[in-house]
Amino acid sequence: MSGPVDPIFKQIPKGSTSFFIWRIEKLQLVPLPRDQYGHFYNGDAYIVYSATEFGQPGGLNLKVKEARSLEHHIHFWLGSNVSQDEAGVAAYKTVELDDFLGGAPIQHRETEGSESQRFRSYFSNGIRLLQGGLDSGFHHVTGIFPPKLFSIKGKKRPVVIQMPRITWTAMNSGDAFILQMKDAIFIWEGETSNNMEKLQAAKVSQQFKAETGGKATIIFVEDGKEDELPDVEKALFDSQLPLKDKRNLLRSPTSFSDDLSEKRVTYDIKLYRCSDDDGTLRVTEVKTGPLYQSDLNSGDSFIVDNGSQGVWVWIGKKASSKERIEAMRNAQGFIRKKGYPDQTPVSRVIDGGEPEEFRSLFSRWKVKYEAVPFGRTLSSGPGKGIAHTVQTSFDASSLHQQPHLAAKVRMLDDASGIKEVFKVNKFKLVPVKNEYYGSFFEHDCYIIKYTSTGAAEHILLYYWLGLKAKNEDCGAAALLAVEQDNEVGGRAIQIRVVQGKEPPHFIAMFGGEMVVYLGDAEEHGYEPQKPYLLQVRGTSRHESRAIQVELRAASLNSNDVFVLVGENTSFLWCGKGCTGDEREAGKRMAAKDRVDIITVYEGQEKEDFWSAIGGKDEYASDKRLVVEDKISPPRLFQCSNATGNLRADEIINFSQSDLIEDDAMLLDVGHTLFLWFGSESNKSEQQATIELAQNYLKTDPVERDTDTPILAVKQGFEPPTFTGFFGVWDRTLWNGNKTFAEIKAEVQADQPKLIMEDIEAAQLNGHEFASCKKYTYDILSQKSTENLPKDVDPSHKELYLSEPDFEKVFKMNHKIFESLAAWKKQKLKKEVGLF
Repeated sequence: MSGPVDPIFKQIPKGSTSFFIWRIEKLQLVPLPRDQYGHFYNGDAYIVYSATEFGQPGGLNLKVKEARSLEHHIHFWLGSNVSQDEAGVAAYKTVELDDFLGGAPIQHRETEGSESQRFRSYFSNGIRLLQGGLDSGFHHVTGIFPPKLFSIKGKKRPVVIQMPRITWTAMNSGDAFILQMKDAIFIWEGETSNNMEKLQAAKVSQQFKAETGGKATIIFVEDGKEDELPDVEKALFDSQLPLKDKRNLLRSPTSFSDDLSEKRVTYDIKLYRCSDDDGTLRVTEVKTGPLYQSDLNSGDSFIVDNGSQGVWVWIGKKASSKERIEAMRNAQGFIRKKGYPDQTPVSRVIDGGEPEEFRSLFSRWKVKYEAVPFGRTLSSGPGKGIAHTVQTSFDASSLHQQPHLAAKVRMLDDASGIKEVFKVNKFKLVPVKNEYYGSFFEHDCYIIKYTSTGAAEHILLYYWLGLKAKNEDCGAAALLAVEQDNEVGGRAIQIRVVQGKEPPHFIAMFGGEMVVYLGDAEEHGYEPQKPYLLQVRGTSRHESRAIQVELRAASLNSNDVFVLVGENTSFLWCGKGCTGDEREAGKRMAAKDRVDIITVYEGQEKEDFWSAIGGKDEYASDKRLVVEDKISPPRLFQCSNATGNLRADEIINFSQSDLIEDDAMLLDVGHTLFLWFGSESNKSEQQATIELAQNYLKTDPVERDTDTPILAVKQGFEPPTFTGFFGVWDRTLWNGNKTFAEIKAEVQADQPKLIMEDIEAAQLNGHEFASCKKYTYDILSQKSTENLPKDVDPSHKELYLSEPDFEKVFKMNHKIFESLAAWKKQKLKKEVGLF
């Protein structure tokens, strides 16, 4: 696409971070006033543009500055009642803006109520989804202020949703709601609503008050205690939400299921290739998950179908201009063909500019120029594929001063702290003798209590599960770990470890002498019957460990070191592909038995070795390619069961302040899942989050290892291996946070009181007889408020009668009626059926 560019786009500074919002008005783009950023009307369409440094947050608080490289995002947002013409203009102008910026931006189609987490992250005070369109929101100019009902969703960045009608059927006891009138703002606290959403409702109410002149009275209403309100407040509340209707109309929390109850099963992620060789778009399925970066080809376009979680269109660098321009339209056609909901998220990305949300759908994604991770690297030239390592000194003291380093190397300290080892036996913990520390059996489960060194004390409770342990022992280990945690006042970090998936700190605790034996400890008394064969892995004391394998030549592997432990002599067998560091680790392991050690090199074995191992046999001799840990950008999810169902919402561009005190959070860093439990989170929520984490691994579209370590961390006791993923960590962050009860008390202490003389004016909310739209008596006299026109205030139906109809019904004109006392007017309205 080329041609004239809308002059409005020329205000975007080149080479600088920026954030703009435009609204479609009369099929033209118009800048949205800054004070309306975050307010979206369901009859309108908007374009939101964000340019930031790569991986950095955008939005209202963005500081404009020059940057060498930028990550561009264009969102076009469509309200549920927007016209087709305006929706078309929004889509067209998005393509025009994309073309103006060189075709590099990431495009997103956003729909009302289903906004992406990235979109919501732009607005630190949350977003408001409002009824109406272009002309809405300006009633204050004429003095008319119709009452409105809002629901409050979300805890950190609330979503404030204006209800289409003021009625009990729009409400439920699991949420907080705001009834806004001209002179009064009611905060209705659902019986089972959570404190964070009630706190947000209080903050939003204060914003409403400030925006309307600061004179309204904020009133808190507890579910079930409406009758305890003072007479004036009760009458005003009842005029909009009749208490006699509440019992029959109020919905239960379960009937309002939140849109993300839990992470969807995503085994069915699929990749499609797009082509238009003959002028017709053709979509061909390539494969189902897991997906790899190598599946994409720069000469083509692809669709990544993640079902209701979103559809992504990837445009290769060599794809045609037509494919790039029509990508979003083609994706929407794909959604319709698949029968997915219209609100399914749709995004377009360009080869080389993929955001984290897209890269996370792939098992391994290498970003150009990204730093090489810690650990082994692949060599080039002869012997490529064999792991070679360089030993460096390990300075544990730097980990607490540099938590980002602790997070990266996955080490809390140098693992030289105090440890106690227990074996799970008949639902009890049996202490293991110090001389057997580091010895594990695959049929058993163990708990290791570790107390760290250094200024900041941390207690770790590892529960290690053997691959062949009984289910009841695995369950007992988890329960006993909780008991141990309770004994130290809940300060411990609980870590689930499955055999073969031990994290670096766990291995390092045993100083290079960790061994996993076959069978169980009861059978062998912690010392397996000799002779036996150990396979050794690792290059230093911090990472060396061994596992017992079957005593036969077929168990050997040219890439590794093996120790054959006999009664009087041990053999150290060194494969051709092993390194000198691995041979040294093998020698340390063999030295444990204090017998003579004979070193044997592959290809130079003598008969005594073959005799000890049971004779010659074929074994694996191919060079081993290094299997790297999955290095992926960390992802944070907020988990809550406040509505009765556990839901998990991802937080984009997270920081420490996104950790909510009354929730559980899941931090996915690829090689490990951290579960963070806020101080106010409940036990059922914590247990449900543990189950969610296990299901999360099973359903991840990149086919994760289900034995990935899971660490439970409690608020206030976070180790540097966790805090390092949050940038600057403030230990005092939560100290000054006010509770909902404290905020409520402060607000109530500073509110003007409503008095009886003001109630009539308050109830009118600025409505005037002459300005109200007119309806027939038959329409207005209906008993159910559900059947009334949307713009009719149920408490003042008489205002919507024409002057002739008014005189016919009330036997007087409106001016005389208004001069009557309030009680007299109410009585007359009841008599004529307009109350």
